Amino acid sequence: MHVTVPKGTEEWPARSLLGRLSSSARRELLDLGTEVQFDADAVLLRQGMNDRHVLLLLSGLTKVMAVVENGETSLLAVRAGGDTVGEMAAIDGCALRSATVTACGPLTARVLHDGALRALLMRRPEVSMALTMVVADRLRWANRRRLDFRGYPAKVRLARVLGELAASYGTPRGDEVVIDIRLTQPELATLIGAAETTVHKVLRELREEDLLETRYRATVIRELNRLRRLADLADE
Repeated sequence: MHVTVPKGTEEWPARSLLGRLSSSARRELLDLGTEVQFDADAVLLRQGMNDRHVLLLLSGLTKVMAVVENGETSLLAVRAGGDTVGEMAAIDGCALRSATVTACGPLTARVLHDGALRALLMRRPEVSMALTMVVADRLRWANRRRLDFRGYPAKVRLARVLGELAASYGTPRGDEVVIDIRLTQPELATLIGAAETTVHKVLRELREEDLLETRYRATVIRELNRLRRLADLADE
């Protein structure tokens, strides 16, 4: 039975798993599992659990968060339609969930059982290679954050993260780019490795410079290229 793709998601982000696949391989992946709906703030996967299924996101956004040894919660990443979450536990088959995944708003996903996914990866090298490339991109993201900690002040680190999120998940609206994710100051602080008071100060400066506007459940980049120059990122 073929899945009905939600309206507006026919063109997947180029660097997402679905965006990397040919139409036939994409259709085969989309035919796996069962479609489910999640409300805003729903927990899709929970850190420490030993379940093995994968969620293939069809629409919406999620936050990937983990509790570290001192009890603090860290925002690790954001995932959107076309991405998978939970694939590591399905692939290695033994480790507990390393993070909790929460819906930023209403979203649609397909629940893929680990055995079905592994069988598809074995018979479809294209899907296996695409998933490997996605995992490699995520490792590069994590490595960039580690290098940023040493190479840039907090203001530039925050601009770099926001610039990358805007490029991957932002929606252009006129001269602005809207990131439809509610990113709290504690979450941003853990993402860039800074104190919450520092993030509060940096956000105020960015608003005063008319680079940024924060709204409920959204962050608006007023001038993306100017933000990218601050972030030491090339203009798009």
